[in-house]
Amino acid sequence: MNRVTFICSLFAATVLAGCGYHVAGRNDALPKTIHVIAVPAIENKTSSYRIEQRLTAATIHEFLARTNYKVVSAPESGDAVLRGKVLTVEAVPLLFTSIPATATTPATTRATTMLVTMKCDVTLTESSTQKVLYHNDNFVFRNEYEISTDVKSFFEEQDAALDRMAQDFAKRLVAAVTENY
Repeated sequence: MNRVTFICSLFAATVLAGCGYHVAGRNDALPKTIHVIAVPAIENKTSSYRIEQRLTAATIHEFLARTNYKVVSAPESGDAVLRGKVLTVEAVPLLFTSIPATATTPATTRATTMLVTMKCDVTLTESSTQKVLYHNDNFVFRNEYEISTDVKSFFEEQDAALDRMAQDFAKRLVAAVTENY
């Protein structure tokens, strides 16, 4: 009977101890005193028109959707302040397709996928102590986006592409800040 009790106790201890792994996006590395995060407008140091507005809005939306923090825009109203600067944005063709020649048009090649790379400087600071809770001066966001027409249209139809990019960026940023990695 002692052997059975020992094995059951060992099994229970193993189950309760767990393995230490967790699902990404569920760990909160921020201090328990943080309840309100201020997200003032992200600065735009690039020539990309209004990208800072989309990134700021997407980041606020992601904090509200994925965390229990209240989000405000005024830095003086937050327990912590998240500041960001977009340093560079680059979009380059990644995949191409060939269009065969016809009787009236020559053969052409067009881009079908663009690789967008954005480099940012991001800092989360606790308001009361001015302690830096998260800092990354080289927060690089990179993702591929399919385009349905030509490269020129990709940049002319920036609204939808920028919205998708901003949402993807915000998901990664909020996960990085809240999990502190």
